[in-house]
Amino acid sequence: MTDTQSRSSVGSSRIDSLLRDRPIWGPFIGGEFVDADGADTIEVLEAATGRPMARLVVATDEMVDRAVTDSRRAYDETWRLLSPKERGVLMRQVAARIREHAEELGELVAREVGKPLRDALRVDIVSSHSSFDYYAGIAETVHGEIVDQGPTEARVVYEPYGVVAAILPFNWPPIHFSKKCAPALAVGNTVVIKPGEQAPLTVLRLVEIANEILPPGVLNAVGGITAGAALASHPRVERITFTGATATGRKVMESAAKNLTFATLELGGKNALMVLDDANLDDAVAIAIEGMFYNQGEACTSTPRILLHSSIYDEFARRFVEKTAELVVGDPLSASTDIGPMVDARQQQRVQGYVETGLAEGARLLFRGTTPGDAEFAQGFFVAPHVLGDVTPTMTVAQEEIFGPVACLMRFETDDEAVEIANGTQYGLTAAICTSDEVRAGRLARRLEVGMVFVNNYTRRSFIGTPFGGVKGSGYGREYGPETLHEFVRAKTVRYPTGNGTIPGWPPRG
Repeated sequence: MTDTQSRSSVGSSRIDSLLRDRPIWGPFIGGEFVDADGADTIEVLEAATGRPMARLVVATDEMVDRAVTDSRRAYDETWRLLSPKERGVLMRQVAARIREHAEELGELVAREVGKPLRDALRVDIVSSHSSFDYYAGIAETVHGEIVDQGPTEARVVYEPYGVVAAILPFNWPPIHFSKKCAPALAVGNTVVIKPGEQAPLTVLRLVEIANEILPPGVLNAVGGITAGAALASHPRVERITFTGATATGRKVMESAAKNLTFATLELGGKNALMVLDDANLDDAVAIAIEGMFYNQGEACTSTPRILLHSSIYDEFARRFVEKTAELVVGDPLSASTDIGPMVDARQQQRVQGYVETGLAEGARLLFRGTTPGDAEFAQGFFVAPHVLGDVTPTMTVAQEEIFGPVACLMRFETDDEAVEIANGTQYGLTAAICTSDEVRAGRLARRLEVGMVFVNNYTRRSFIGTPFGGVKGSGYGREYGPETLHEFVRAKTVRYPTGNGTIPGWPPRG
């Protein structure tokens, strides 16, 4: 099903004037967009139409160095000197400012990423300001401690690293912006952020909005594909937080290793949804639809591998295809759209290539949707939802991250086989279980090699307050939870004499 509603019916654009006034988006350093005359630029295209929205400056190594140097100055002179409570006050003001700009930011996300505006407003923007509120509220919980060692005592304090490089993907700009920046800022670091070059405008606008509150230099930004490598290898970057593809994460680590810079990596996923023989099929189908097709499948948490007990395979497949056919593919600015376009032509071609590979390797095409026929969207980056059946564990589509609306239905006979299939990839980010037996679910959940397990749900409305991250090729480190604050501080021990007894000296006498 497609959405043929005219864009004129959704009202005038909230951001057209912004894009007219700022055709080129450069680095944001020291509280302002800086002059980048003569620098290379790349086009940022609207996902649904393929039309240019703006141009992004490709930051040079000199620009990256300037951003890092300025952030270090802000760290030394301003940000680290504030108390957690003082930083929290400013961060809550940033959260309030994001709420004030919610509609503008939501439309910007919908246009450059392609996700439905409804979802951008309900999830992306809410999660963004909620992260700032959450970490502002718990910033004071990072306490030191005193260890009594008789004639001496050890005072353990937790200190910020300094400058944090936050390297983002394209698929959830407001969410990734806040989940990286908020905990790092809360404990006293400054941040240089690098948005995904396919969809950088929302992040740069968020940086601009946050800088209405934060002291200059506390939050800087540089764009362009080469900026990530320059940040990862910069000698004055003390900490890296990266979200993206597993292969790119390895390159980030190679660059970081030159300076022994510690990194948190939230990488890809090839997540499995296991539907057991005792599952409620109506609920399981609804869960699978959300797990697979939310955000067009451009999510590391999507569930492209849908593992079905052989006794319910045919009936589940029939119902799943029926529900998939009801999804509306169309303009992300329309309230009736469920699935928007891919972020760019490269991603569109990549996903289509996986479908062809899957069919060539023996998968059976159970459903292929349609894309909008409107002339306005003829150059958009749409991929129709696909359902592939009879997928086996060794197929390419069962092993590699597709990152698009392609569901792969797979059979299993026993719980042990389901676990083996679920664990049988390089990834380990999330998994899900549908069953009426909670004891069975708990037993299986403990056997799955992932960082998060969903039982009889797949809601991603908010991860805030609980740790999120992967194992194996899905990376390491945890985000969203209270422990995330400790990802951005390091312990220092300071030893003092207590006066309780004599401190043993050297060489020993008598």
